[in-house]
Amino acid sequence: MSDLTLNHWILVPIVLPALMAPIIVLTVRHDLVLQRLFSIVATLALFAVAVGLTVDAAASPPQLYELGNWDAPFGIVMVLDRLSALMVLLAATLALGIVIYATASGWDARGQHFHALFQFQLMGINGAFLTGDVFNLFVFFEVLLIASYGLMLHSGGAKRTRAGVQYVAVNLMGSTLFLFAVGTLYGVTGTLNMADLAIKVAEVPPGDQALLQTAGVLLLIVFAVKAAMVPIHFWLPGAYANAPGPVAALFAIMTKVGAYSILRVYTLVFGGGAGDAAWLAQDWLLPAALVTLVVGMVGVLGSGGMIRQICFAVIGSMGTLMIAVSLFTPEATVAALFYLIHSTFAAAALFLVADQVVARRRREGDRLRAAARFPQTGLMAGLFFAAAIGMAGMPPMSGFLGKLLVLDAAKVSSAMPLIWTVILATSLICIIGFARAGSTVFWKSAQVGEDRTEDGAAALDLRGWVPIGAVGFMLAGMVLLSAFAGPITGYLEGTAAQLYNPIEYILAVLGPDALAGR
Repeated sequence: MSDLTLNHWILVPIVLPALMAPIIVLTVRHDLVLQRLFSIVATLALFAVAVGLTVDAAASPPQLYELGNWDAPFGIVMVLDRLSALMVLLAATLALGIVIYATASGWDARGQHFHALFQFQLMGINGAFLTGDVFNLFVFFEVLLIASYGLMLHSGGAKRTRAGVQYVAVNLMGSTLFLFAVGTLYGVTGTLNMADLAIKVAEVPPGDQALLQTAGVLLLIVFAVKAAMVPIHFWLPGAYANAPGPVAALFAIMTKVGAYSILRVYTLVFGGGAGDAAWLAQDWLLPAALVTLVVGMVGVLGSGGMIRQICFAVIGSMGTLMIAVSLFTPEATVAALFYLIHSTFAAAALFLVADQVVARRRREGDRLRAAARFPQTGLMAGLFFAAAIGMAGMPPMSGFLGKLLVLDAAKVSSAMPLIWTVILATSLICIIGFARAGSTVFWKSAQVGEDRTEDGAAALDLRGWVPIGAVGFMLAGMVLLSAFAGPITGYLEGTAAQLYNPIEYILAVLGPDALAGR
C-alpha cells in the first residue's frame, strides 16, 4: 500500500453523482420538485468539493486514491493533480449553471429522468478526468456517452431521434477503436496504468515498436472523435443542434474530454521519455487542428440557423485549442488550458442564448432571417453580442487573451506563419458570421414590427429571470477569466510544469521505488 494518506475527497466527484442518480430514480421520480432540489443541491455540493480539491492540488503534489487498497498498477486508482482538479472544477461550474437553467426554463419537465441522467453524465465526466488508468478512461467514456444518449433524446422528436442514431453510431465506432487500442497497448506493455505505461513504453523492444505506435495512433483517433476534429467532426453539428438547449450547453465540456485525454496520454505515456514513440501525436495533430479551425469558422459563416452556427463555432474553437495542444510545449499548454476554459463558457453561453431566442421566436425558431420582433429583443441581442464576441476572440472577453496566448506560444514553431495566418483569418470570418446572424435576428427583426400574438412588452417574472441569470453566469465566467488572468495563468503554468515533468505523478502512483535504476 502507498505510504501516502488516502484522500477520500478525491472520490467524491465520482461517487456523489453516482449515488444521487439512483436516489432520484428510486425515491423521487414522481416528484419533479424534489428531483430538482436533489439535483441542484448535489451539483452545488460537487462545486464546493471541486473548489476544495483545486485548492488542495495547487498546494500539494499529485495525490493517489487506491480503490480497495489495491496497489497500483494492479488496482484501480484515481489521481488528483492540478490538471484533473482544474477540469473537475470547470465541469462542476458549468453543471451548476446548466442545472439551474434547465430547472427554471422547464426543460427538465419535457421528458423523464433528466436529473438522473444529468448526474450520471457528471459521474462519467469527472471519472474520465480523475482516472489514472487507460482502461478505466474507456469505462468512464462509456458512462458519459450512455448518459449523453439519454439527455440528447430528452423530450423526443423525430429529428432528435435521427441525430441521436448518428451520434450513437459514430461513438460506438470510436468505442470499438478504443478497445482495439487498449488491447494492443496491453499486449505490448502488460499494463494499462498510465504511470506504469510512462515507464514501460520506453522499454518496449524495437520489434514491438510498430504495434506500440499503432496503439498510440488508434488512441489519438479515438480522442480526436471525442474532440470533433476534422475529418471526424461531422457528428457534432447534427447532434448538438438537435439536442435540448441546456444539454447542448453541457455538451460544451464533452469535446474538452477528448482534448484532456490527448494532453494527459501524450505527455505522460507518449511524452519525452517514450523512446521511439516520443511525441507520437505531434505530427498528426497540427494539420488536423488547422483544418478543423478553418472548417468550423467557414461553417459559422455559411450556416442558415443560429444553433447550427454555434455548433460550427464549437468545432472551430476546438481547432484553436488543438493547435496549442499540438505544439506540446509548457507555454503552449498554458495557452491551451486558458483557451479551453474560455471556450467552454463561451459555447455554453451561446447555446443558452440561442435556446432563449428560439423560445421567443417560436415559429421562426433559430433560422437566420428577419421576422416579427419578439419579447425582450434588446436583452437577447445584448446577451448574444457578449457571447459572440467572446467566441470570436474579441476584447474585452477572455477569448482575446486566449488567442494572444496561443499566437505567442506559436512563435517557437516552424509553422508559426501558417498558424498566425489561419487563426487571424478565421477570427475575422467568425466575426463576420456572428455579425450577420445578430443583425438579421435582432436588428432587422426589430424593424419588422412587434408580434402582437405575444405580450412583448410584458416584464419577465422571477422564473423568467432565472434562465437569464444562468446565461449571465456563463458570461461572468469569461469576464472573471479576463479579470483574474494573472493568478489563473500562474496556476496553469504550474499545471503545465507537472505535465511535462511527470516524475511526481509517477512517484505518487507507483511509490518512491518506481524510478529506481533509471
